Amino acid sequence: MMTEKMMIRSLGNEPPLLADGRRAPDRREVSLRWLSGTFLTGITSSVLMGVALFAALDGRQQLAIPAEAYASANADALADTGVTRGDRLIAPAIAAKPSDRAIMEVSTVVHDGDKEVVRRQPFSHVKMRLAANHVTTEDYPDFDALAIFSADEGQPAPAARTGAIYGSDVESEVSLKTIAFPTGKSEFQTLPGMTLDEIEENVRSNGSALTDGTTQVSALYYVDPQRFSNEDNDIDLTSGLSARVLEQNMTVSAPESITPETEEFADDIIPARQDVTIAKALIDSGYPEPQAKMLAANLSALFGSEELSKGDVLRIGIIQKGEQARLIRASVYRGTRHLVTIALDDKNRFVQASEPPMLDAVATAFDDNSQSVPAGQNLPSVYDGIYRASLSYGMTKEMTALIIKLLAANVDFQAQLRPTDFLEAFFSVADSSGRATADSELLYVNARFGDTVTRFYRFQDPDGNVDYFDQDGKSIRQFLLRNPVPNGIFKSGFGMRRHPILGFARMHTGVDWAAPRGTAIIATGNGTVEKAGWDSGGYGNQTIVRHANGYESSYNHQSAIAKGIVPGAKVRQGQVIGWVGTTGESTGPHLHYELIVNGTKVDPLRIRLPGGKSLDGDALAKFEDERKRIDTLLNNQPVDQVASK
Repeated sequence: MMTEKMMIRSLGNEPPLLADGRRAPDRREVSLRWLSGTFLTGITSSVLMGVALFAALDGRQQLAIPAEAYASANADALADTGVTRGDRLIAPAIAAKPSDRAIMEVSTVVHDGDKEVVRRQPFSHVKMRLAANHVTTEDYPDFDALAIFSADEGQPAPAARTGAIYGSDVESEVSLKTIAFPTGKSEFQTLPGMTLDEIEENVRSNGSALTDGTTQVSALYYVDPQRFSNEDNDIDLTSGLSARVLEQNMTVSAPESITPETEEFADDIIPARQDVTIAKALIDSGYPEPQAKMLAANLSALFGSEELSKGDVLRIGIIQKGEQARLIRASVYRGTRHLVTIALDDKNRFVQASEPPMLDAVATAFDDNSQSVPAGQNLPSVYDGIYRASLSYGMTKEMTALIIKLLAANVDFQAQLRPTDFLEAFFSVADSSGRATADSELLYVNARFGDTVTRFYRFQDPDGNVDYFDQDGKSIRQFLLRNPVPNGIFKSGFGMRRHPILGFARMHTGVDWAAPRGTAIIATGNGTVEKAGWDSGGYGNQTIVRHANGYESSYNHQSAIAKGIVPGAKVRQGQVIGWVGTTGESTGPHLHYELIVNGTKVDPLRIRLPGGKSLDGDALAKFEDERKRIDTLLNNQPVDQVASK
């Protein structure tokens, strides 16, 4: 009986019966298959949730500050970990704003025989930030100092195809001819004038003929028209009286796209070189006035002032897409110390934001000798920067080469661009596209490298010669160049030194330019060859050129003298007159260059050289009129004010 009761109590506790005869698993045992499946399920679920969350939140931030600045600031850290930045991350750049280019119709006057023809012609006015990421598909010549300074042999003198800026606007082409005012007796016989009664009778009798079919000829009247009606001719001159205003014929061309249709981030650095309002600093840098005032109002509310002090730096963050430039961030620095930053939030409102990653361009905004560049960007040389910017803004290679030649005396083209380097140009174009052609002419250039401003204007003198002059009417072309070996390296200056061969102190009466044997030597100015041959006093092969106003230049230790360089021959500035060598008392290939003024040897690198030719008299007066017209057209400020900004 007990056994039966025990069996009843144990019912349901026995292990299950399996068909294959295997024992059922113990519940206290752990199944590896179950454990691995559970683990993989958890990992897979976590990955899928992470992907979904990333896709939902990708690109959404509280402040619309691009990730480009963060990626640039952490470029070194990313490189250490082996992480490669994505293609959509763009390094900070200097902004090139669409407002930097303007096409305008200008009236010009060209002399055609004894007539002056006035016509409207399109001109392009460009303001180029050379440190911006300019892209051009055109090839341009590699840097060659000799080609820049060399004379244009066989090149015809430039012709004035564009003409001068006319003082008034014209609607169509106008021909002007000036003749002497007749002061003698007129050859024409004049009849006595009509009386008022005769005039009234004439109008009364011809009133019915003042129509051309159904078209009224005389629409306006000064007296009562019924006064000239009569019983036989009841004409109503007021019938059909109407006036229509016709819109002037005009063509509006679509703006040319000068930037790719992709969003790019850029930083614009604006140093305050004097006390100035935030709005004016933005407007002077090319921002539209409404946009500048809006940003200034939002920034000054947190900054506590509407003005920037001398030494402050304004940093503007811009998103560019095509010709649209949208301001998304603005910061103010006092030196390198961050003061305030505002940025757009998701609702397109400017709110206070944290300091963005520091850029070297902020620290070097006033450092004209610095070679620093914005973080994540390697700026090109001055030469490459000028060519890339000019070609991307529609200028031709020939026009750019002319700018290079005119700036060569004052600019080091092999130096690295600074973020503040700037070039402004005004030139004629063929149409509203803003592209220059072979017939286009350069009328004005304003270049600033550091705090040095070079501004010059094209002018045609009364003799028909075309050249470029500064604001005072002095030729931009130098009277004498200081370096006759453009590819040479300065080795020894003017003054007392220990002679390398004689072994005792001796006056060094020139400067030495070292270069490989056979390097070309150019004439530093126009003149006449006074001596060309061997010198027994230690100079070796020597050439002496006599220039105007008592100046002479001496070229020594040449390996050979160029063909045609003989006493009495005329030479031009930039013409090759010989080649570097080591003849005479010389320890290696170099050129010993001397400058002699009224028989006295002077330091070629320190003496203040006269400029090129200067305009005077009627030519100077006409040049000043032309300069004032260009300055008024471009809203130019005096050079001293531009340099002080």
